[in-house]
Amino acid sequence: MKIVFMGTPDFAVNVLQGLIDNNYDVVGVVSQPDKEVGRKRILTPTPVKEVALKYNIPVFQPVKIRNEYDDILALEPDLIVTCAYGQIIPKEILDYPRLGCINVHGSLLPKLRGGAPIHHAIMDGLDETGITIMYMDVSMDSGDIISQRSIPITDSDNVGILWDKLSLLGRDLLIDTLPSIINGTNDRIKQDETLVTFGFNVKREEEHLDFNKTSREVFNHIRGLNPWPSAYAVLDDQEMKIYDSEILDKVFSTKLCGEIVDVNKEGIVVKTSDGAVVLKTIKPFGKKMMNSRDYVNGIGKDNLIGKVFK
Repeated sequence: MKIVFMGTPDFAVNVLQGLIDNNYDVVGVVSQPDKEVGRKRILTPTPVKEVALKYNIPVFQPVKIRNEYDDILALEPDLIVTCAYGQIIPKEILDYPRLGCINVHGSLLPKLRGGAPIHHAIMDGLDETGITIMYMDVSMDSGDIISQRSIPITDSDNVGILWDKLSLLGRDLLIDTLPSIINGTNDRIKQDETLVTFGFNVKREEEHLDFNKTSREVFNHIRGLNPWPSAYAVLDDQEMKIYDSEILDKVFSTKLCGEIVDVNKEGIVVKTSDGAVVLKTIKPFGKKMMNSRDYVNGIGKDNLIGKVFK
């Protein structure tokens, strides 16, 4: 049985590696084009491409796959497996494999269809998330569900941590699910359209912190964008990125939301609608990421208290 794998970021690496380690015949890998990275603009292969090259698997990197798929179909795949590929796959590809095209998606569908389900699972304050193996169709993440597996979301999770957990979960669920797909005994469950939610790619305006929300909402927003693209707020007309925080169970009823009300041993205390959060790891404009206490020591506590984040 010939498999073509389609994926791009490190999230997909474990899934591809799982196929290789379990001796599936991956005859080709499709990934996004190489990108220039860093200040020196060094052309860098995608993480999935690097794994494919390590195992001498042919790699295809169409700029627009809707127009460049003949070489992929020439591989005559029996099954196509996708995971965070990054382009809409045309119907000509979806219809080709005899076993179909399946996707490893980072949410419990029909919740959080879209390109950033892990970010939104945390930002939305969900208690759990997981992986869905699904058949692909022409609409985004709307195909029939084959299998699912869930994990809890804890307060210690951020996007980076949950990303890694789900990548491994996706690998394991795919390997456990493939035998039933191959022998035709797998489940095929229609998604309930009344339960659909979306986790679209995070927009720039969604990165901005709103301290008029509850402490829990602010806390979730910060960790839901850590380490990328990161949350930010504006202080003294300059953007400050905020990576880590904790909830402080204390009410400052006479202060403004977003106001710096204290500095303690943990960091900078900022009022929210129902209490406060402590900002612990920050990146002031033009500076490196740092512990907020180091920032306070440099600028002075008295120069911060009373100022308001916008």
